[in-house]
Amino acid sequence: MFDFFKQNIAIFVDGPNMIRKDTKIDLAKVKEIGKRFGNVVIANVYLDQFAPQKLVEAVINQGFRPIITSGDVDVAMAVDIVYFPLKRNDIKGVVVVTRDTDFIPAIERVKEAGKKVYVISASYGMSKALKNYADELIILKSRR
Repeated sequence: MFDFFKQNIAIFVDGPNMIRKDTKIDLAKVKEIGKRFGNVVIANVYLDQFAPQKLVEAVINQGFRPIITSGDVDVAMAVDIVYFPLKRNDIKGVVVVTRDTDFIPAIERVKEAGKKVYVISASYGMSKALKNYADELIILKSRR
């Protein structure tokens, strides 16, 4: 049910870093956690052009929009992390699903704009520096 008192949020998933054999992050769990922070109005998973069609279909089936890039996935995702919350005043927070520090500059810009940043990461291979930039850090157990 749509809750008018909750903030709108956007979820951005680093596909190559999070949807892999050593982490196997469950996208349904990511969305469930995201809903705790607000109404999910954007839910994107960033993948490279080599992503198998079955993976793309699985992303869609989980209610996420696959963003397929021919270049660096991190660049496309970082641009969107900054662009959507600054372009859309209704988005009050972002959920960044990653385990590395590539997105710290984008996270800093979003926080400077007064938006909340929640980071969901994996227990396996997570950069400890992420905790210093998130308003809240959720660590999911990797399904190794």
